[in-house]
Amino acid sequence: MSTHDDGSGAHLRVRRYSGSARINHWIVAISFVLLLLSGLSLFHPSLYWLSGLFGGGATVRWLHPWIGVVLVVAFIGLFLRFFAQNLPERTDWVWLARIRHVLKGDDEYLPEVGKYNAGQKFVFWSQSILVVILFITGLGLWEPGLAWVEKTFAFKATIDQLRIAALIHASAAVIAITIWIVHVYAAIWVRGTFSAMTRGFVTGGWGWRHHRKWLRKEVDEHKTDRPRVTPAE
Repeated sequence: MSTHDDGSGAHLRVRRYSGSARINHWIVAISFVLLLLSGLSLFHPSLYWLSGLFGGGATVRWLHPWIGVVLVVAFIGLFLRFFAQNLPERTDWVWLARIRHVLKGDDEYLPEVGKYNAGQKFVFWSQSILVVILFITGLGLWEPGLAWVEKTFAFKATIDQLRIAALIHASAAVIAITIWIVHVYAAIWVRGTFSAMTRGFVTGGWGWRHHRKWLRKEVDEHKTDRPRVTPAE
């Protein structure tokens, strides 16, 4: 194993994400930001000015649900790609128990983790649940969607049920936005993470420091190459 502190990890390049996975991720990411902005414009009168980014309130009202459909379809693809690698492991609980060392950057006190650590798995599963909640409640708030649900399941939604759906939808959206902010911050905070989703590769040094168990597996399966020397991230 040559990806340790002798510096050889800086010479090693490992594929973190395929091109299709990166495209899938960015479709979800862009859709989420568009939903965030258009949704906020409908959330409170003080934020209605955001509707101008989409051509006005009338446009936002029909566009927001369709962007949601795009996100759901793209997220299903993302879920199918990554759910197996986000299943809980015993080391996740150890990682969480040592969260103070994570925040301090004391990697020597942390267990070796696979492709994703417990924090990343939390983001994955929480957003998966929230996307389902937002989709179901969003159908009730979208006239064509509500008509389809009422016809398919042969029931008539009451005003109180629609109000509850609106409350749950707004609450789930706020939680999803909060988790997204943490996700983006972490991607910027951990140097090399953001470029992994734009370029698809990480250095051996990055993998050794942050996802050592995953790196060992990649090296054992010969999924690495050695391009020109670049500094470890």
